[in-house]
Amino acid sequence: MAEVKEEQPKRFSLWNFWISSLLLKLLLIPDYYSTDFDVHRNWLAITNKLPLRQWYYEHTSQWTLDYPPFFAYFEWFLSQFVPSYVKSDGCLDIVEVGQFGMPTVVFQRLTVIASEILLFVVLQVYINTSKVSERTQSFVVASSIAISPGFLIIDHIHFQYNGFLFAILIASIVAAKNKKYLWCGFFYSVALCFKHIYLYLAPCYFVFLLRAYVLNLKDFKFKSYRDLIFIVKWRHLVKLGSVVIATFAVAFGPFIFDLPQLLTRLFPFSRGLTHAYWAPNFWAIYSTIDKILTMVFLKMPYTYKLASQFISPPLIPASLNEIKAKMAANNNGSKGLVEDVYFVILPQIVPKLTFLLTLLYQVLAVVPVLFDPSFKRFMGSMTLCGLASFLFGWHVHEKAIMLVIIPFSFLVVSDRRLLSSFMLLTSAGYVSLFPLLYESQDFLIKTFYTYVWCVIYFFAFRKTTRLSTSVERRVFFLDRLTLVYMFLLIPMVFLIQIRDILGWKYLVLQKFEFLSLMVYSFYCSVGIISAWFGLSWLYNFDEPLWISNE
Repeated sequence: MAEVKEEQPKRFSLWNFWISSLLLKLLLIPDYYSTDFDVHRNWLAITNKLPLRQWYYEHTSQWTLDYPPFFAYFEWFLSQFVPSYVKSDGCLDIVEVGQFGMPTVVFQRLTVIASEILLFVVLQVYINTSKVSERTQSFVVASSIAISPGFLIIDHIHFQYNGFLFAILIASIVAAKNKKYLWCGFFYSVALCFKHIYLYLAPCYFVFLLRAYVLNLKDFKFKSYRDLIFIVKWRHLVKLGSVVIATFAVAFGPFIFDLPQLLTRLFPFSRGLTHAYWAPNFWAIYSTIDKILTMVFLKMPYTYKLASQFISPPLIPASLNEIKAKMAANNNGSKGLVEDVYFVILPQIVPKLTFLLTLLYQVLAVVPVLFDPSFKRFMGSMTLCGLASFLFGWHVHEKAIMLVIIPFSFLVVSDRRLLSSFMLLTSAGYVSLFPLLYESQDFLIKTFYTYVWCVIYFFAFRKTTRLSTSVERRVFFLDRLTLVYMFLLIPMVFLIQIRDILGWKYLVLQKFEFLSLMVYSFYCSVGIISAWFGLSWLYNFDEPLWISNE
């Protein structure tokens, strides 16, 4: 009898994705870039020209070094490879405003492309270490991240290094999935020492590693309070603590005498509640309501008189003159300035309130991990921690939505019921990045690329996500509303583009220069907040969804 050959598992590779995306990124080298380009050019100059202890004091340019030490070391490393003709182009000059040409642009663009190789490598490891039965799902997740519209827009046009940085965070996620808890703690610590925005995810990492690696609850039998000492796996605690402390010591050790200055750079609370462009979060809706109330009260004074009969100062300005004075004297959030924002009608928001709101919703997200430290719960907790910080944090950048989309991508394949929230979040999140590219030649690139990505991957996720064995519950009547919301994103984007094109021609449009950004922020915030509601409901009240099959 002929031998029956065993069927070999399919081999999924990201090589073709890297090649095809590389060609596109090379074509985008001469494209628009933001002020972040000069930020990183200046950091190259600072770390190359100055002694290490002066890095966080230098302030010739307004683009001072404000990332953690590992990223400063990374900039120093890159500066060692600057060719002489790029140096003569002004790449390494410490000046108030950078003066450089195409050689500097090409060099810095290539450093982003080269550093992003790490993202493809880590994602390939994720695919290769997945179970054979999960390879198709893992490939969909990995490829969706590798060619994400977010990385294309933010890194390769707007200009940043998020692909490289998220590769380190994803390495910690892969380690957690494979129950390599020391590596998980190590990679997360490294990511945190590269970019402090990952601090928002610290609660879920702390609770997950504590419960999964340090606490001995599975075999613990409580007889008296003295037995509590045995609840901790002390050897594991020492190992994990040593890894984390050693990582931070390498990063911050050389700056031990300059920590106050360094921390001042990392956490500049003097910046306002919202960024120059409102991130699509709760404060975008809050700011929009304040704008609408201000306009209504000034244009229709009788509405103010009616409101003042039911609401008295200081909950409402004492007079219309006070409203006008507040608008004239303060940054009311629509001037595109990075400074404190003062609301005209609604109560002012202070940093403490944003911190408490973020902490509250993050605590709600991490408590279930104490009882069930599975990978699925961990990813749900990480997604909700990222969402809490994005929706309620102080001075949130619109680019921080990637901190939510990435962990959600690893989670969504576990159950079909998560798909509606995922589609809402990613479609609204990616569209919210469009104002970063305000040059007209980028309109078709960002819209067409994002549209194609959504069509391909929403279909792929629907085909590969698991169907629950329990009764499928609808969180929204939801799927239909999700589709309606996403389809309405298309005319919104095109109408805003038409408005921006015609803005120079019509005086009435010039008076509302900030309207386009406000519409983007408000409409996208509706989608992201809806996704948060949907995921939170499933996370807290749909217990069968989270039963681990590990």
